[in-house]
Amino acid sequence: MKKNHYKTLLLTALALVVISTGAFAQTSGRGRIRDFGIEPGIFKPGPLNAITDVPGVKVGQVTIVKGDNVRTGVTAIVPHEGNLFREKCPAAIFVGNGFGKLAGVTQVQELGNIETPIVLTNTLSVAQGIEGVLTYTLSQKGNEDVGSINAVVGETNDGQLNDIRGRHVTSEDVVRAITEAKGGPVEEGCVGAGTGTVCFGWKGGIGTSSRVLPADLGGYTVGVLVQSNYGGILEINGAPVGRKLGEYYQSNPDGSCMMVVLTDAPLDARNLERLAKRAMMGIAKTGGVASNGSGDYVIAVSVNKDNLIDEGSDFYRPKLLHNNAMTPLFEAVIEATAEAVWNSLFMATDTQGRNGRTARAIPIDKVLEIIKGR
Repeated sequence: MKKNHYKTLLLTALALVVISTGAFAQTSGRGRIRDFGIEPGIFKPGPLNAITDVPGVKVGQVTIVKGDNVRTGVTAIVPHEGNLFREKCPAAIFVGNGFGKLAGVTQVQELGNIETPIVLTNTLSVAQGIEGVLTYTLSQKGNEDVGSINAVVGETNDGQLNDIRGRHVTSEDVVRAITEAKGGPVEEGCVGAGTGTVCFGWKGGIGTSSRVLPADLGGYTVGVLVQSNYGGILEINGAPVGRKLGEYYQSNPDGSCMMVVLTDAPLDARNLERLAKRAMMGIAKTGGVASNGSGDYVIAVSVNKDNLIDEGSDFYRPKLLHNNAMTPLFEAVIEATAEAVWNSLFMATDTQGRNGRTARAIPIDKVLEIIKGR
């Protein structure tokens, strides 16, 4: 009896202080917005309503919770299951507001492709993110002669709840997030790179959503994952939630949002940049203002198998959608980005962190009353 009791206490303690790939168990009453009957937009989500609805996409997360002051982590998005360096993906990056430290942006803008997993973490751990991506990529079979790698690592500042100066993320954590990435459901809320983030004055975090176009519009899937950590006047599906709850941007004006957009639509870098711009319109639908101190970046990637880039060939002959086929994809990414943010808020839980500060989870019951009574 005593032995079992001791084992239970030990496991409980480990769950609180050990780096883990799972976050806190979601408390009762939390859920994604569709669990409460809110169905934003006109297009239907994929089966998982997640970025992993895009074929071949995987997500890995390492959550770091230690003592009273460490609330941080890593989220890795792996676009396809092959060797990303040898089979690069068309990609683009759009800067909504550039108060951030996104690594790898200029080469993506110059060459229009991405050659590594995408890593999200906190502001002062970008260096460790780069180191982890380099270690992972150099270790891949077929990369024995590689001497230059463009690691793409994004961040938001989780210093309100996390001892950010302690730089508790390691390159090993980053490698772990990448190598343990998987398809299927994606954990949301206080996990990975969203463990210590705050959004609209409430606890933010990781959120995801997807949209699938009807067959007559191509049947393509657009998936979005966000790391929400920004301010504004919150709106949910058109309802003035922030105003009704008394949470305004003046009390939490700055912050950042990283948005990762994946699609199987056959797009080149030019149209991926156009798609990325529309993700910022999704942020606007949530009430975000891209404030002066906010780092708002969108990384858009096409994983269409026929358009992967083999640089061993002298010619690249992609099959691409016409410009006039882009509008449904624009609508899809706007819808998915907004819903990903709302999911990050709905799935987050109360979190106490550095110096005893607490970020409260958004009160879902009050939000539902506002939405129903608008």
